[in-house]
Amino acid sequence: MEIRKLTECLEKVSKVICVILLCYCDLLSLAGSNIYLPEVSTAEIIGSDVFFEIIEPKELEYTYRIRPAKDFGVTFNETFSGRSVPLVPVDPPHGCSWPQNAEQLEGSVALIDRGDCSFLSKTLRAEQAGARAVIVTDSLEDHDELYIEMIDDNTDREVHIPAGFLVGKNGIMIKRTLEKLQRVYAVINIPVNLTFTSAYKINEPPWMVW
Repeated sequence: MEIRKLTECLEKVSKVICVILLCYCDLLSLAGSNIYLPEVSTAEIIGSDVFFEIIEPKELEYTYRIRPAKDFGVTFNETFSGRSVPLVPVDPPHGCSWPQNAEQLEGSVALIDRGDCSFLSKTLRAEQAGARAVIVTDSLEDHDELYIEMIDDNTDREVHIPAGFLVGKNGIMIKRTLEKLQRVYAVINIPVNLTFTSAYKINEPPWMVW
């Protein structure tokens, strides 16, 4: 419980710092100031995290951050690269049983809710259904701003696709928007290289800023 509270606190502090930097840069721009403000790259802030962007539908055209699985699967940057790939919410959402929409998962990135079985089990099931990668997200709004470390379940099973964790606030908005638009999937590019991009220039979803 204490670890979870600490993690939540650190995430919120990080978000506040980014917002302050963004506002400060805007003020300097408006004032025409000659004060030098060093560029802060995403590499200095996010470490090994990965970005993807949604290119369809337009209501979701933002850049999203995921935290790769810690000790199972393969990496996004070195072994996986997808352009115009479907991001498909799994049915049933927890992805612990054989997916009813297995045909749509073939060649896609599977979007799966956290819970009911291990992260490894979800990834393995999606791989068996033909998914090229997995993104797990939290469906509980009480935890929707937390990044979760996805770890192996020590069952000695191997998966050969990458997996990562998306904060619940983003996952919930993606699924709700697709449902509202009656779309089966979004279209994404993953990963997106933002190594030399200033943190405040990232096209982050507006619901994540405050």
